[in-house]
Amino acid sequence: MSDRMRPIPFDKLVNWVLEEHKNDGAVFGVQRPFIKKDDKVLHLFGEQMETPFGPAAGPHTQLAQNIIASYFAGSRFFELKTVQTLDGEDLPVAKPCINAEDECYNVEWSTELRVPEAYDEYVKAWFALKLISKEFGLGSDTGFMFNMSVGYDLEGIKSKKIDTFIEGLKDASATEIWAECKAYTLANLNRFEHIDAAFVEGISPQVCTSITLSTLHGCPPQEIERIATYLITEKGLNTYIKCNPTLLGYEFARKTMDEMGYDYLVFDDHHFNNDLQFEDAVPMIGRLIALAESKGLTFGVKLTNTFPVGIAQGELPGEEMYMSGRSLYPLTVSLAHKLSKAFDGKLRISYSGGADIFNIEKIFEIGIWPITLATTLLKPGGYQRLSQMAEALDAHEYKDFDGVDLVKLQALAYDCVRDPHHLKAIKPLPNRKMNKKVPLIDCFTAPCQNGCPIEQDIPAYVRLTGEGKHLEALKVITEKNPLPFITGTICPHHCADKCTRSFYDDSVKIRAAKLEAAEAGYDQLMAELETPKTKGRSKVAIIGGGPAGLAAAYFLGKEGMQVTVFEKKKELGGIVKLVIPEFRIPSAAIEKDIDLVRSMGAEFILGSEQTSVEELKARGYKYVLFAVGAWKPGSLRLESGEAMNVLEFLEKYKADESSLNLGKNVVIVGGGNTAMDAARAAKRVKGVEKVSLVYRRTKRYMPADEEELALALEDGVEFCELLAPIGIENGMLKCYKMELGAPDESGRRSPVQTEEIVKVPADTVIAAVGEKVDTALFEKNGIAVDEHGRVKADTKTFKTSIENVFVAGDALRGPATVVEAIADAIQFAKAISKLETDRYAELNVNPNPANVRLKKGVLEVDTDAYKQSERCLECPTVCECCVDVCPNRANLSIHVGSKPMAQIIHVDGMCNECGNCASFCPYDSAPYKEKFTLFENLADFEDSTNEGFLCVDGAKSIFHVRLDGQVKDYQISDPKCGLPEDIRKLIATTYVEYNYLF
Repeated sequence: MSDRMRPIPFDKLVNWVLEEHKNDGAVFGVQRPFIKKDDKVLHLFGEQMETPFGPAAGPHTQLAQNIIASYFAGSRFFELKTVQTLDGEDLPVAKPCINAEDECYNVEWSTELRVPEAYDEYVKAWFALKLISKEFGLGSDTGFMFNMSVGYDLEGIKSKKIDTFIEGLKDASATEIWAECKAYTLANLNRFEHIDAAFVEGISPQVCTSITLSTLHGCPPQEIERIATYLITEKGLNTYIKCNPTLLGYEFARKTMDEMGYDYLVFDDHHFNNDLQFEDAVPMIGRLIALAESKGLTFGVKLTNTFPVGIAQGELPGEEMYMSGRSLYPLTVSLAHKLSKAFDGKLRISYSGGADIFNIEKIFEIGIWPITLATTLLKPGGYQRLSQMAEALDAHEYKDFDGVDLVKLQALAYDCVRDPHHLKAIKPLPNRKMNKKVPLIDCFTAPCQNGCPIEQDIPAYVRLTGEGKHLEALKVITEKNPLPFITGTICPHHCADKCTRSFYDDSVKIRAAKLEAAEAGYDQLMAELETPKTKGRSKVAIIGGGPAGLAAAYFLGKEGMQVTVFEKKKELGGIVKLVIPEFRIPSAAIEKDIDLVRSMGAEFILGSEQTSVEELKARGYKYVLFAVGAWKPGSLRLESGEAMNVLEFLEKYKADESSLNLGKNVVIVGGGNTAMDAARAAKRVKGVEKVSLVYRRTKRYMPADEEELALALEDGVEFCELLAPIGIENGMLKCYKMELGAPDESGRRSPVQTEEIVKVPADTVIAAVGEKVDTALFEKNGIAVDEHGRVKADTKTFKTSIENVFVAGDALRGPATVVEAIADAIQFAKAISKLETDRYAELNVNPNPANVRLKKGVLEVDTDAYKQSERCLECPTVCECCVDVCPNRANLSIHVGSKPMAQIIHVDGMCNECGNCASFCPYDSAPYKEKFTLFENLADFEDSTNEGFLCVDGAKSIFHVRLDGQVKDYQISDPKCGLPEDIRKLIATTYVEYNYLF
């Protein structure tokens, strides 16, 4: 395959639009159009816009189909992708060139087409929008604007290549592409219901009356002014110049990025020193405003260009990339305020810098428009996100520009650096990929399930909970999870790490939905449950009544096995019941889970410590499971003084908080979830005035979940970062000051000791540095352990070196989560019984996929105001992330016969290998390389290694197919042609029902 995308001819482009719209009501995959219902418009440069926003000069305005998709979704202002003299194959663009997983980075800047090709794309798009606006009743055919963008120096802009481009967009009537578009339309009027010859003849060839000047970093101010003067005086164009965020100065940018959590961004002051300076920019802009006015034109600024940063973590190929998106937003707003203030609000600003649904209305209300976007469209939902923004902006009062509201802009500049949508998370983003490759067929799946150790049927129970079917939801949950209250309250919910909704606004609150189902459905469930009848004579002994032991007892009880749980403590529940504070989870909730487990018929013997496998077997127990917890204290080595163990502290706190006397100053040493529990508990102990948490790295690299960190901060715990304890002396914890060095194998930056000493007030020091399982119990029974003290066990059954002796939970993994303990219990139960846990798998697919598609591209500004079922994107029913995020529409969903979910194909000739689909595919895959690919010609087919197909003879249904590395010709109309049926049907359906692709 090649990274050279191939423009679609105008006749094929229009045919595609008309056929897809007729069959599906969609255009280039955009399902929901924005339809302008009134004649309200905004005026600019003698033209008018029905909505004051659209795609920025970038990937979404590079090809005609991109512009058409944007218009269909609601855009009415289009900043065409920049052209320069260096173009096409001569323009070096490293691939992949886009990384938009969070804030966006790119290493491309102007069109990858030849300039004449780019010109043709823009004219084709202009003509097509004129047609579909009327044909589909989307709005007025004069209700949108194109703005051309050129760069990067005066010599290049004056060249014949660029001058022809500019003049051609000013008036396209004499060009070949205009004639082609017009001739095709007139020859095919029978294909339109609302287009006639008079309308076609009346389409204006004046594509652009305005231009945006893009200059490279380091361009001298004199050159910028010369180019703008040329565009105004000699080209007669309304002109914007694109300004760089470097106008703010290095210190401001560095401080802002650091304070907002983007401290990892690599940049120094060289661009700031070499770029246009603010004190030069203001008088230059003033002169250009006056010049434009003298010519009857308008001048303004485009804010802002992307922000150059170093490539430090292999984000993209090369040494420097350009940042945009949510991290650019505070810089752009701040520069807008600084410049607007200098011109008393009279400066026209075209905005681009992290605009999205969360801020676009605020920007517009200030008087800043048009607004262009890119990053938000590169994320799941893609072009469909424009519809929501169009509806939101269309609801506002429209008034032509009469100045920027400086008061509101100042307030926005203040708020934007505190806006949660633009602050970087405390912890690094989790890996959202599943650890498997995307299949050619039926790739729809629920990433959240993959992130859950027990693969809960999450889409099913979230939907049922939203429908108010709490009992049914709880039945789905307890099929795999006997501890719904515990996991519905304190589970680390790594399912949410994989949630596609995270790319929209915030992950679905899966854990909350589970707890809702548990609380509302529990009594009904318990009333229905009957203790299973005993089957067989095999007896099972479980040592440990914590989560792993409880879960194992539940699943084996369901299978009718005779189970006895031995717990040495006087209560069941293990660390969850005896250690985790009541403010984290109420004991009454834990008891409900224990009662649910008891209902399956297991016997529980409390206060009974079992230390001998042989004795248990002698008493008739065929199987023994060690499910003991990690109660052995971790070691904090101090040169002087002694620290209290965290489990000892938390157990005392939970048993009788009033018995503790910790003094005024308490220090917790550690950075895990248990440390956060201890810190929050200590804050609640009478007499404690200050709780400090000491850790040798920063918050970003603490192992605690972000949620737990945030709760500790909320409770007033003081984080003492980059400190390593030495000893306790005279009420002080003496520490070495640390520095962060290079990343270790886990990706965390290693702490490096300095000679600086820091003292932290400490009446009590509590060590939360990692608990362990006591291996003496295993060694006594001859069970093999590894060098880390963990039991050596079969990776699937968890069977130890002793016959019929198994291990689960903390005893297997070291300190484990509750849901990991449940996962181990399931595997153990399956190893010795016929347990099945997939009865509800089919419920994960919604029988109404059309309803699911309505959620596409809709972001929730207030995520707490919606049911979680309304926010769940129901990925097993409709995923199509790769379809959403492709700017060029090179990934398509194909509906094949009776298959409930659409299939995905990749169109080779439309792809420029930007890599964006690889960022958002839930699999560890790149769809543009790994999905079944449609090729246009043999050369493309042979130049690629993608599995895919090429039409050789459509009349005879002969296709060239590469599958499993083998290339053969197949007559796909013959079910016995030798192809797998799913693949044969996919090719046949694509050719017959999507023939506009060929």
